[in-house]
Amino acid sequence: ALAPPCGWALAGLEQRLAVLSPASARHYAAAAARAAKKDAKRSRREQGKEPAKEKPLPRRRPLMSRPVDDVYLTWLYRRPSYGLQQAVGMLKRFQELDFTHPRQFVYINVSLDMALQKKKKVDPFSSGVTLPHRFTDEVNKVLVFTEDKQEAEVAREHGAAIVGGVELIKWILEDEIQADFYVAVPAIVPKLIPLRNKLKRKYPSTRRNSLGSDIPQMVKFFRECHEYAVEGENVIKTRIARLDMPTEHIIANLKTIIQDICTFKPSNFDPIVQRLVIRSSTSEGLLLDLDGILPRVEKVEEKEEENAADEDQQKPIQESLST
Repeated sequence: ALAPPCGWALAGLEQRLAVLSPASARHYAAAAARAAKKDAKRSRREQGKEPAKEKPLPRRRPLMSRPVDDVYLTWLYRRPSYGLQQAVGMLKRFQELDFTHPRQFVYINVSLDMALQKKKKVDPFSSGVTLPHRFTDEVNKVLVFTEDKQEAEVAREHGAAIVGGVELIKWILEDEIQADFYVAVPAIVPKLIPLRNKLKRKYPSTRRNSLGSDIPQMVKFFRECHEYAVEGENVIKTRIARLDMPTEHIIANLKTIIQDICTFKPSNFDPIVQRLVIRSSTSEGLLLDLDGILPRVEKVEEKEEENAADEDQQKPIQESLST
């Protein structure tokens, strides 16, 4: 027998049960009772008398440290970390096994701790650094602001793509002229204020070493420098080398970038680099052990204690000599 619809009333149930078999009658009666109970429960819930029961959150087992077998579920274990030299060797081995291009790029993903004291934090930043081992022949397009003819000639001789004075402001605001980096001499800076909102982080400043009098050095640096920036709130993704480079060159480039990143947070706070992953264009990411990668910072208190101890040791020697 079919179950009755939920809209049936219990009042006329006895008349219907009289013409049914005992089994069908019991079935209809149970179904009607369940429907009535469900309707009553819904009405109480809508009136706020009975709050809906929340499903308990599933309990997650603590992750295990190291798998025993070669085949295992990765989500049950903590992600392994590797030494820098071991990780680079693994990337090179992956390339050989996968038959991918040997000159593919090597990337790093850096997760940062931007927190400071009293709910302050480090603002997202960008920077340029000269790598000890270049991995591309591309050069950046540098624009030099100067109104001195001799300085302009020097800038052109050292590879500046665009050189000029205040006449460039209009073309930059209208996006007719664009460059990778903008360099200026101190004498022209007061006239460049209209470009501050347009250039934003690329606006010439002493902090970025793009404002100064040594035009040859600035042009050379920005033509060859490697630029990186914080994406979102606390992540840096940048390429650092090519996979066919010697392992020592890849490691040197990575450490140079990490040391430059660490300069954006005072050393008396927790390290700014929290997590570091290295990968190639076609490989999985490998979590790196930060020991030996982050620059070593000696605490000021420890230095003072050591100096005080040295002074205490030297005092008896000086007293004995004076006696």
